Amino acid sequence: MLKTFLIIINLQIFLFASNQIILVVSETFNSNKAILRCFEGNKQIFHDIEVNLGKNGLGWGISDFSIKHDKNEPQKQEGDKKAPAGIFKLSHIFGYKTKKSILMPYIHIAKELICVDDAKHKNYNQIIMMPTIEPKSFEYMKRNDAQYELGIIVEHNTKQKQNAGSCIFIHVQKHQNTPTAGCTSMSYEDLKKIVAWLDSNKNPILIQVPKKYLQEVKKLYPELALD
Repeated sequence: MLKTFLIIINLQIFLFASNQIILVVSETFNSNKAILRCFEGNKQIFHDIEVNLGKNGLGWGISDFSIKHDKNEPQKQEGDKKAPAGIFKLSHIFGYKTKKSILMPYIHIAKELICVDDAKHKNYNQIIMMPTIEPKSFEYMKRNDAQYELGIIVEHNTKQKQNAGSCIFIHVQKHQNTPTAGCTSMSYEDLKKIVAWLDSNKNPILIQVPKKYLQEVKKLYPELALD
């Protein structure tokens, strides 16, 4: 019981110590467009950014943090083309360039890197080098387009619950109004600015919710100027 209590306290400390927040707000769970805002402390950084969500909108995801919500609402599942709603750590930047001068851990995307979306595989929801025996389902991180030229890893379903969703990123959009298979996308120029701003020492997080849950976000972060 004491161990569980300490884990909860540590997670709360991390949550409220997050000095960098990326807030993504959609109109409804079914919306595949949203507005992204970046905050440091109580100050908004950059202008509002229009982003693309999953083709089928949002579904509640899995992370160490939670927002009080209706359990009957959509839940993120593998292959449902929904982006995850909730609060998530942002852990790494990735990209096609060998090196990048940023303040976050960086993963160079080599052609052998894959992200596993085979829910029964031991490396489900992980980025790994291609093993000798290929997973039944995966995606190459080095694509033939620019969508993964630059991206941010969203710590969703890190405990690898089967079929709860995998390979969730913030990445470059395919086209301005093209929804994703379950990620959040935007223009390369906007993403580049965000990546340069993020700092792992400031515990960056993503809060991604439909508009109806802004009040819950305000309870967690009353200092933010939200409307």
